[in-house]
Amino acid sequence: MATSLRLVLLPLLLSAVMAAAGVVGSAVHDVLPEYGLPRGLLPDSVKSYSLSPSGEFEVELKAPCYVQFSDLVYYEKKIKGKLAYGKISDLSGIQAKKLFIWVSVSGIEAHPDDGTVEFKVGFLSETLPASDFELVPTCKAKASCRGAAGLVSEGLRISQEFHSASENPVF
Repeated sequence: MATSLRLVLLPLLLSAVMAAAGVVGSAVHDVLPEYGLPRGLLPDSVKSYSLSPSGEFEVELKAPCYVQFSDLVYYEKKIKGKLAYGKISDLSGIQAKKLFIWVSVSGIEAHPDDGTVEFKVGFLSETLPASDFELVPTCKAKASCRGAAGLVSEGLRISQEFHSASENPVF
């Protein structure tokens, strides 16, 4: 009983101290491991966050942004959900690009025995190594050009540059 009470009170106390010190954005990355989740689930551009005793939370980013993990991930300006030890449920504000479509991530669950993190999209899920989320990722305003679609567009750009250069040789 004392341990579970400590798990609820410690992040709240930490949040209050950090808010008073003016470092609210960085504190959320320290709270995630207290709940058995990796620090790098959220990007570096956290402006503020709130966490209720029931586990409901809201994270506000400085602006919406993209992070390239194994998939391209889009973070809305506000991310909401319910935090419990080892998992986040009722999640909104995070989408991942799978092939050519964006899917909303509805939950996240850590599996420390396997060293993995499971991302839920409705009734489907994808499991990735927890080590991919150890470091806090840098948020980017634009999507990177990785992935099949990015490689195709990059190839087209290079081809156009080559054609341009061969039509107007600089000898």
